[in-house]
Amino acid sequence: MNVIISRKKIRSGTGKWSGIFISQVTVFFLMAFIVWPYPIHSEDMLQQQFKRSPLLKTRAPIASVNVKNTYPHDTGAFTQGLFFHQGCFYESTGLHGKSSLSRKEVETGKSLQEIKIAEEYFGEGIALLKEKIYQLTWQNETLLIYDARSFKEIRKISYRGEGWGLTSDGKHLLKSNGSSTITFHDPDSFKVVREIRVHDSDTPVGHLNELEFIKGEIWANIFMEDLIVRISPKNGKVTGWINLSSLRSYLPRNAQVDVPNGIAYDAKRDRIFVTGKYWPKIFEIQLSK
Repeated sequence: MNVIISRKKIRSGTGKWSGIFISQVTVFFLMAFIVWPYPIHSEDMLQQQFKRSPLLKTRAPIASVNVKNTYPHDTGAFTQGLFFHQGCFYESTGLHGKSSLSRKEVETGKSLQEIKIAEEYFGEGIALLKEKIYQLTWQNETLLIYDARSFKEIRKISYRGEGWGLTSDGKHLLKSNGSSTITFHDPDSFKVVREIRVHDSDTPVGHLNELEFIKGEIWANIFMEDLIVRISPKNGKVTGWINLSSLRSYLPRNAQVDVPNGIAYDAKRDRIFVTGKYWPKIFEIQLSK
C-alpha cells in the first residue's frame, strides 16, 4: 500500500534506522497507524502527536498559520520537493516507478510540463539555481541535474548517504538527510562546503525533510510532524517553529492524506505555500502568533 511505502525512511533488513525508529515495537504501532488512515479531525491523533512534539521543550517562538488562499493539488502526488518560479509550482514526487519532476499551473494544478524519472530512482527534494534544477534521490546517492526550461537532463553527480530535502541560498545547494545535519554543497561539484547541526537550545532537531530558503532562513518540514522549523543558516540555531496542524481542518474528513511535505516561496509577492503528500490542496499561508 502506498501509505506504507510512504514511510520511506524505514530501512529493511539490518543496518541503521536513520534515527527515527528505535525498536520493532515502535515500528509495529507506527505501521498500524499508517495502514488505517486516521480521520482528519481525530483528537486522539493530535494528542499523540502533541505528546512527542518538540514544541514541549522549546523556548523559541511558535507561530500558527492563517490560510490566505488554497489551490488544487494532485492527490496522487507523493510530494518530495516543491518550489515556486516564474508564476508556477515545480514539484518532485517519489516512489520507485512513479517519481517525476513537473511544472504546474498555480490556479488549476494542471501539469504544464512533466518528466518521469527512471524506475530505479526514488525522487526527493529539488532546488533551482542558475537556470538548473537539481533533484535528489533517496538511497541512490545520485543527484539529477536538468535544464530548468526544457527539463532535459544535463548530468548526474554521485554523493554519499541519503537525500531528503534540497534548497538553495543563491550560492550553495543545501541538503538534508533526515538527521539534524544540513550540508552546504558546491553546485558544480556537489562537494560539501560546510555543514550545520540544527539545535533548539541544547537539543538536536532531527528528521529534517523538505527544505526552503525564505528571507535568510532555512525552513524545514519535520518528518512525521505537522511542524516547520525555522533555522539560522549561520549556526543551525532554531529561530522559531510553525504549527501546521490547523491545516488539517481544511482537508476532506475522509481524505487518505500523508505527512506534510512541501514548502515554496514566491519572493516577488512575498507568498508562502505549503502542502503534503497526497494532499488535495496547496495552502498559501500567513504566520500568526
